[in-house]
Amino acid sequence: MITHATLHFNETGTPVADDFDDVYFSNDDGLAESDYVFYQHNQIDERLKSHPRRHFVIAETGFGTGLNFLNAWQRFDNCENRQAQALHFISFEKFPIRKEDLVIALNNWPQLKGYADKLIAQYPDALAGCHRLHFGDVTLDLWIGDVHDSLAAMNYGSQGLVDAWFLDGFAPSKNPDMWQQSLFDAMAYLARENATFATFTAAGFVRRGLKDAGFEVQKVKGYGRKREMVVGKITTPTAKANCLAPLRRMPRALKKVAVIGGGIASATLVHRLSARGIVASLFCADDSLAQGASQNNQGAVYPHLQADNSPSSEFFAHSFAYARRFYDSLLASGHHFDHQWCGVLLQGVKEEIVKRQTNLVEKDNWPNWLIHQVDAQQASEIAGVETPYGGLFIPKAGWVSPPQLVKATLDAACAQLNHTLHFNAPITALEKVGNQWLLQSGEQEHGPFDDVFVCMGEHSEQLLQGKGIGLQSVRGQVSHLAQSDASAKLKTVLCHKGYFTPSALGEHCMGATFTKDSQERDIREQDNQTNWQQFAGFYGDCEWTKELGQINGAKAAIRATLADHLPIFGQYAQEHEYIHAFPMLGKGKWQQAQPLNHDAQGLHLFTGLGARGLCTAPLCAEALVASLCDEPLPISLRVDNALHPARFITRNLKRGQIT
Repeated sequence: MITHATLHFNETGTPVADDFDDVYFSNDDGLAESDYVFYQHNQIDERLKSHPRRHFVIAETGFGTGLNFLNAWQRFDNCENRQAQALHFISFEKFPIRKEDLVIALNNWPQLKGYADKLIAQYPDALAGCHRLHFGDVTLDLWIGDVHDSLAAMNYGSQGLVDAWFLDGFAPSKNPDMWQQSLFDAMAYLARENATFATFTAAGFVRRGLKDAGFEVQKVKGYGRKREMVVGKITTPTAKANCLAPLRRMPRALKKVAVIGGGIASATLVHRLSARGIVASLFCADDSLAQGASQNNQGAVYPHLQADNSPSSEFFAHSFAYARRFYDSLLASGHHFDHQWCGVLLQGVKEEIVKRQTNLVEKDNWPNWLIHQVDAQQASEIAGVETPYGGLFIPKAGWVSPPQLVKATLDAACAQLNHTLHFNAPITALEKVGNQWLLQSGEQEHGPFDDVFVCMGEHSEQLLQGKGIGLQSVRGQVSHLAQSDASAKLKTVLCHKGYFTPSALGEHCMGATFTKDSQERDIREQDNQTNWQQFAGFYGDCEWTKELGQINGAKAAIRATLADHLPIFGQYAQEHEYIHAFPMLGKGKWQQAQPLNHDAQGLHLFTGLGARGLCTAPLCAEALVASLCDEPLPISLRVDNALHPARFITRNLKRGQIT
């Protein structure tokens, strides 16, 4: 569990860390010191003007008050004639400052107020792992947790990620746990060719450690009264990747792009492509968006958390936090969708559910702001109606209108770039011609495209060559019923075996059925009765349910799921390619024996979102585009491996189930 920083403000208004007995920045002029030590001595202005990549990456070892980040952001904005179009700032923080302390600390710098206000608005609640925050052309990855653990959790290839290191943090004598050889080595592993570093300290063991890691090191004049500091660079990066070859993602230059689908996956994908200036052509089989799994009137947005901090739970927790920032950003930019961040109550309606919930609480892996236990009385107070069950409450969760959300997301993307939208255009076949793809829609042919993203839910496999990916179709019907005066008082989403939403436009949503291996979308009266009987079995004795109106409508949709109940995104992978490239994987040898050549290079998947797409789609879309654009990923290595398209193939190879 993450511990917040404990601090006080001294007579000059400078924050002082109580646990380290050290100031967060200089009492004299912390902003000038930050600029001199880190920005100027990494020669960032000059390097931005001739940078060979779209994004320039800075990494720092102590976020603190965010002063280094805010200074770099302002300087990036003011840098004239720069070639770099985007700034990507990675920062690590073991003891994050509470938001209220951050506000006070940043009041020291009125010249940064516009930037500080934007940071404070998005500043995340404490949760271990990577929090990606977007500020136009500037991206902040705030890794909360011990820097050594966070560096080990990152996903990086042999070319590295970082162009400049800000080696910051409390003084080495006061924070010896951070200033270790393993830190200097990790800096080298993550460094790109000619990456630089700067640090305020000139301690001998720091200089020696950086040299041993492969950096050229020199002393220069320190800031103000400080006599010396250390700077340097690495000319030949350490050719080391921490991702095993079968699960490594390969960047591509995205030029002419097609996205197939009309739901939350395709909309979020086009949005994240827009953020990189990449224009897409979207092909939707229907006459409007969100006619498949995204069509329900109301959809709950909340994470699926387990008691253990597994890769799955980590993924859902951070997907949820990112989705909330993503959706709030849409709203703040003027795009509308019906929603209510009213929280979600996971009710302990059965003994086995209560046991699972108790186990989650006792293991204490999740902060209270994310999820906490409530008794029946507290649940009733939260719900605004009587409920006989306690359970777990997720206060930042709620519901949205999926069709409106999909439209708002795509509208926001189209406001940035002139994407081409094709409706009534079902894509029935793909043909690879050379290194490009043609799309067949009836008698019409579209393309060629360099890259095609298949975001078609349960229909995704119909376009794939080879064996496919093992998608399973699960039919779900949601029933609509009129509110009563009593049920209109419901203030939160109730989850039992199914779910029941607060009313919107005079109706509640109640659902959902679960029928495997079905792609039928007809409305069934029996399914309406199933939904009602399930709900009434848990809440039928409550006064507020006794005057509920009749079921007056329903919607049925097909959810696409995979065996591990996690999404899948990335380059389409086929068994024969991995059998050829990794013939010794069954004997535990991960080394690549042959080149991994994808027959369907440029064909990407983004599917398998199941019933959690509203929670997971934004982060998956961001991670997919980031991986292709050779940017740092917003997810940990273990989460990335858990979502990789080749995860089932490599598992079966390891087990000797395919050869």
